[in-house]
Amino acid sequence: MSNSSGSALSVGRSLLYLIVAGIAWGTAGAAASLIFRVSDMGPLALSFWRCAGGLVLLLGALALRSRRRPAARPAVETRGRRTARILGTGIGLTVFQSAYFAAVEATGLAVGTVVTLGAGPVLIAIGARLTMGSGSARRDRRRRRGARRALRPRPGRRGHGGAALGVVLAVVSAAGYAAITLLTRWLGRDGGGTDALSTTTWAFAIGAAGLLPAALAEGLVPHTEAPVSVVLLLVYVAAVPTALAYALYFAGAAVVRAATVSVIMLLEPVSAALIAVSLLGERLTAAIVLGTLLLLAAVTGLAFAEARTAAEVRRREPVAV
Repeated sequence: MSNSSGSALSVGRSLLYLIVAGIAWGTAGAAASLIFRVSDMGPLALSFWRCAGGLVLLLGALALRSRRRPAARPAVETRGRRTARILGTGIGLTVFQSAYFAAVEATGLAVGTVVTLGAGPVLIAIGARLTMGSGSARRDRRRRRGARRALRPRPGRRGHGGAALGVVLAVVSAAGYAAITLLTRWLGRDGGGTDALSTTTWAFAIGAAGLLPAALAEGLVPHTEAPVSVVLLLVYVAAVPTALAYALYFAGAAVVRAATVSVIMLLEPVSAALIAVSLLGERLTAAIVLGTLLLLAAVTGLAFAEARTAAEVRRREPVAV
């Protein structure tokens, strides 16, 4: 995400927003695991309900924002670029979410999340190198490589076939995530404004429409002996790790540097691994503990560095007389 100097948010509040978003995203897989345990809902149906529920909530957020700021408009983006951004983001989100939920179902929460979030930056770096000649992603990858390797857990109780399938699905999910990021960077190279909240809202609309036929074939309404629990979990997935987390992410990413954002988002696999071990009974390993500590240290260090940078910028600004 590109920075915007005109944002009214402070750096401290932006960092808080990003931290909450990262932790919230990490709970989506846990909620999916619980849904899979108590019902026969499949990953495509779950992804549809996430998109549909997130769409309803984000449409409400857009309506509230238009009432509070009716005159506020971002810089105009051409129709072709806006169409490409919305379609690309919608397709990417559909692949990212559906493959991720399928990976969690096949191989467990910890492995599915860590492989997805570990492979994402690597695919982004390769794609940026091939399409935009960027070397900055490679430097960021070196800085995070040790922590990602340390966090990678072993498959645990699952069979080798399920674990292998889950890893493949996680890599497919990471490819969807990388495609969204690369498209955003590519369309943003020449400037031009974009309304992130509006783009995300319509991207979820595309995802819901595209997933509906597959979700109907898979079984849109699951069979379960705990319907209340399933409904509550679906509402949670749509509200917290979808509508709320995306809104906080876009607000915070508009202020904080992109490199800092990418590292803070590694809180997602940290929270997912902790939930997998503490609540879902997945095996705790020394690698998970070490990786969690390394990632938390990286996030803390970058938060302090970001605060120092913002303080230096404020000191250098001329004082109005």
